[in-house]
Amino acid sequence: MTKPTAPDTTITATGATWRDYLELCKPRVVYLIVFTAIIGMLLSTPGLVPLDVLIIATLGIGLAAASAAAINHVADHRIDALMARTQNRPLPQGELTTQQALIFALVLGAVSMYLLVAYINVLTAVLTFFSLIGYAVIYTMYLKRATPQNIVIGGAAGAAPPVLGWTAVTGTLDPHALLLFLIIFAWTPPHFWALAIYRRAEYAKADLPMLPITHGTEFTRLHVLYYTLLLVAATLLPFATYMCGMVYLVGAVILNVIFLYYAIRMQFDDSDELAYRTFKYSIVYLTALFVVLFVDHYLPLVRAALQ
Repeated sequence: MTKPTAPDTTITATGATWRDYLELCKPRVVYLIVFTAIIGMLLSTPGLVPLDVLIIATLGIGLAAASAAAINHVADHRIDALMARTQNRPLPQGELTTQQALIFALVLGAVSMYLLVAYINVLTAVLTFFSLIGYAVIYTMYLKRATPQNIVIGGAAGAAPPVLGWTAVTGTLDPHALLLFLIIFAWTPPHFWALAIYRRAEYAKADLPMLPITHGTEFTRLHVLYYTLLLVAATLLPFATYMCGMVYLVGAVILNVIFLYYAIRMQFDDSDELAYRTFKYSIVYLTALFVVLFVDHYLPLVRAALQ
């Protein structure tokens, strides 16, 4: 049986708009990356982060994430054309050429590195660069096609933003920053595998070795539960190490109970609808967890200011 082929996007594209370039950046993904990086900055100091550091570091980290996203579009443009979720992206549709997208990605990456080296610190620039390479090259070009454990191994790049934010302010790697890394690292598999269950037919069509394809949905649902339990343990560590107080603990417990409910229910309900609802909640979960981290960190300052 002949496999479907994607359209050739090496032809000269016409009619490209700023919206096409914006879509290359995967703005919704970059939003979450930048958000966790900002929380990392805010948690790194008992006071306020200098405004110039906050703005420039956010811009530098965000541009690096956008650069990695654009490279991902280039590397996956033929696969994207085979999947309903991605077939309307600019490259499969021929709105942009791979050359245009790659030049755009390189410019974003270069500007990112300049900002971080010139105005933040070399450590943050180096860690950001390795994160970019980890996602855009190691994960996208190799791991994604090589192993069903791709998201576990490649998740390290996606877990780096709060560490990058922390080092942008302090210039050092701190154990508490690594706890934030661990939380996102543990969150990534149940987040992604819930989506992979829902989209498994498309991944199979694109011939990608995602876990639901290689090991089945039952095995994948079980691993969603395992990693959710690991995530629960990881999210308790900030309280256990005196990084956070009771406000964080209460918020984390509530969020974890809901996530566990979804993960346990998935063991008895194999519907795609539940898998997709679990995926959507995982995004709400991570955002809310980092908001609670922020509130817990600054609540004492607010109380002191009101006294």
